[in-house]
Amino acid sequence: MQKEIIIKDARVNNLKHINLTIPRDKLVVFTGVSGSGKSTLAFDTIFAEGQRKFMESLSSYARMFLGQIQKPDVESIEGLSPCIAIDQKTTSRNPRSTVGTVTEIYDYLRLLYAHIGVVYCPNCHKPIEKQTIDEIVDKILKTPVGAKIQVLSPVVRGEKGTHIKLFDKLKRSGFVRVVVDGNSYTLDEDIVLDKNKKHNISIVVDRLIIKEDISSRLTESIEIALKQADGLVIVNIDGTDYSYNTNYACSTCGASVEEVTPRVFSFNNPFGACPHCLGLGFREVVDKEKVLVKKNLSINEGALSFSSWTADLTFYLELFYAGLSEKYNFSLNTPLKDLPENIINILLYGSNGEEISIAKKGKLKLPEKAVYEGLIPHLQQRYAETKSDGVKNEISKYMISIHCDECDGRRLKKESLSVYINNKNIADFCDLSVENALKFIEKLKLNKTQEIIATPIIKEIKARLNFLNNVGLNYLTLSRSADTLSGGEAQRIRLATQIGSGLTGVVYVLDEPSIGLHQRDNDRLIETLKNLRDLGNTLIVVEHDEDTIRSADFIVDVGPQAGVHGGEIVGVGSVDDIINSPNSITGKYLSGEYKIEVPDIRLEPKGWFSVKGAKQNNLKNIDVDFPVGVLTAVTGISGSGKSSLVNGILYPYLANKLNNAKLPLGKFDSIVGFEQFDKVINIDQEAIGRTPRSNPATYTGVFTNIRELFAQTPEAKERGYTSGRFSFNVKGGRCESCSGDGLKQIEMYFLPDVYVECDVCKGKRYNRETLEVKYKGKSIHDVLDMTVEEALKFFENIPSIKNKIQALYDVGLGYIKLGQSATTLSGGESQRVKLATELSKRSTGKTIYILDEPTTGLHSHDVKKLINILQRLVKSGNTVIVIEHNMDVIKVADYIIDLGPEGGDNGGTVIASGTPEQICDTTISQTGKYLRNYLK
Repeated sequence: MQKEIIIKDARVNNLKHINLTIPRDKLVVFTGVSGSGKSTLAFDTIFAEGQRKFMESLSSYARMFLGQIQKPDVESIEGLSPCIAIDQKTTSRNPRSTVGTVTEIYDYLRLLYAHIGVVYCPNCHKPIEKQTIDEIVDKILKTPVGAKIQVLSPVVRGEKGTHIKLFDKLKRSGFVRVVVDGNSYTLDEDIVLDKNKKHNISIVVDRLIIKEDISSRLTESIEIALKQADGLVIVNIDGTDYSYNTNYACSTCGASVEEVTPRVFSFNNPFGACPHCLGLGFREVVDKEKVLVKKNLSINEGALSFSSWTADLTFYLELFYAGLSEKYNFSLNTPLKDLPENIINILLYGSNGEEISIAKKGKLKLPEKAVYEGLIPHLQQRYAETKSDGVKNEISKYMISIHCDECDGRRLKKESLSVYINNKNIADFCDLSVENALKFIEKLKLNKTQEIIATPIIKEIKARLNFLNNVGLNYLTLSRSADTLSGGEAQRIRLATQIGSGLTGVVYVLDEPSIGLHQRDNDRLIETLKNLRDLGNTLIVVEHDEDTIRSADFIVDVGPQAGVHGGEIVGVGSVDDIINSPNSITGKYLSGEYKIEVPDIRLEPKGWFSVKGAKQNNLKNIDVDFPVGVLTAVTGISGSGKSSLVNGILYPYLANKLNNAKLPLGKFDSIVGFEQFDKVINIDQEAIGRTPRSNPATYTGVFTNIRELFAQTPEAKERGYTSGRFSFNVKGGRCESCSGDGLKQIEMYFLPDVYVECDVCKGKRYNRETLEVKYKGKSIHDVLDMTVEEALKFFENIPSIKNKIQALYDVGLGYIKLGQSATTLSGGESQRVKLATELSKRSTGKTIYILDEPTTGLHSHDVKKLINILQRLVKSGNTVIVIEHNMDVIKVADYIIDLGPEGGDNGGTVIASGTPEQICDTTISQTGKYLRNYLK
């Protein structure tokens, strides 16, 4: 096999005819200032070509469904193996995905509990044993004489297919009737089933009436049913089904538990999922407070009126208003806030079975009286039954997610939660942190038979838990929803999964795996990367972290600057080679020639505000004091409770109080002192949009000013074009072939969808007539295709446009294009677009800004710019709180709140607070231990 990957003449995006040779089976780090082209080289060139070559290896039939994958703009790449990208953009948004399911640990747990779990009665919580045929018959014979019963044998349960052969077999065996999906058929009928849907099929073994002399016949029927369905029988008594089996039954209360199989523990399967929340752990319900948002108005003034989407709902309510007013003696002109609580409850939840007079409406034939079911039950029913997205979206505004009280948020039905191993059911196990789950597995006490069965399963579970532990995720629980993970956490989970797969000869491309990781855990991550390399793989890691760069076998430094000023290789080789490269900014930071200075004077707080009794997630009922008017860094080991405190408690409360938001609140007692602020701004790393339509120009609002400018050109006025003509979101000026996207979406079926350039407008978004209008020789597409740096110069004489673009430039985004698709921006870039948007607005000096790891994706050179921006906000009188692991940001903070001492259950307390110097003097602080080296 070739020992090198040779790239010839790469020209993708800003790459300037790059030629590069990378050693195989090594840990290779691509570094350079943000926007220099390292991600373009790693993902858009190397990985994209590897993916394209894989597609070409498929059959022509398979490729027919995939469309044509465009070749990256590179002459050739030699020595390339199959590529796997482990980036930050593939976190699952499915609420059914958990850490356990993503890592496949939960699949092995289901197997473990199905084979060695001890079954307890779901009612009286005593161990239950198998029941005999005689016991089943005796229970049925206790039914009152005269009851009609059917003995059913459930031969198919939740299986797809047409089941034609089964029906033929049953007919030949002498059976006459079956019940299919609740409907009764004779086997002489032509039973047609959808092969793609799951079906339940039961044989009708016997139909009889309970009387004294049926014991013998009933026993024989039960035996036949049990034999056909592997020990399971359903007895329908007067229309109600009762399940019995020869596996498990409680001797105390008589409850039966079906056969314990792996699917019983799956919350994605109807046989295991909680029937109330359908396996989600939460339910969407209409919130009383959201419905009563117009309390100051009376019913006649529209206090309970709804939008045109739900006009029929308003109509339904109006039928009852007069009757309700008359029956319960209240006025429809009284504001809701002044109505008694019992009247409000009747309006919301119904008349409790009492009939109410109905008002006459035109020529409609309506009954004189009817039971009023209530506003909230009616909304809930409409939401469940409607097929209109508009109605669903409208009703969802009045809904909140609540913890499922039936399963207590554990997703499974009570029978599934009644199977235990060493006094823990499968949900208990998943609620353990990775670290504690490992301890539990290692201390399992099994008998000889259990050990034989469980050893290979436990080996797989332990291996995967160890991988998660080794990449610094020991604080996560297996039950944690995947959509709550940060980009760095999701990436490290997939990294751990790849190590578990044991593949060799693969090229792995990783995007900043150190994100969200405390300095202490970096060594474990680097060791994990080296283990993956030692399996015989090539690792290409896009990274800014100094420890990772120094641990690399080979470094590629891309630069020297960002955007059009980058795209060149400024250094390759060892750390010393990079330091000795004259054009390498990275080298200058590695050598210490460039560095971020510690401020001479730290700002003093102008006041304080406090969170009292914080209990969110792992926070241990703590009180936390935050300073006002300074830059505060919230630090600590990954999983110590930083996000729970700031994003889970502080931001939702402030947003509701200051911004009139309606966010669900975290668990805490109170927050005092928030009156010192007039608004709160949360600048997170969520994408600024999820489609190619969203871009920095539209998000910051500068595109509106640009469109208005184009509408003022002589040519636009002559043609009668308004600013709307230059929008790619509405008909008129846009290309209708791609609806203004510039791209067309190709469904990839078993792979992620791919966007290809529109063949009509060639990616320009607009039709020919719109593109003919020019400002200073540039069309609207040309402007969107400009980098921020180019646009700043182009619009330098138009303050309304220049000021917004200047803000983008100031946060280090001079290299991105104004019209760059939001789907191509990293989390860090999206966060800085949001920061720039806020910077371009006028500040009152009483704003509190909250940022979650703003250094994501930033080179040290760009971190320096970011720090200047944050200090600029503080010097204007504002308060800035950042959750951060980057020591350069932490060392310049005016105040630090350090949580810990560890992650998960071992975190959740404030172990130190004060200036960086004071944190360094706290021996228990892991942050202080590493911070000392940065304050020298």
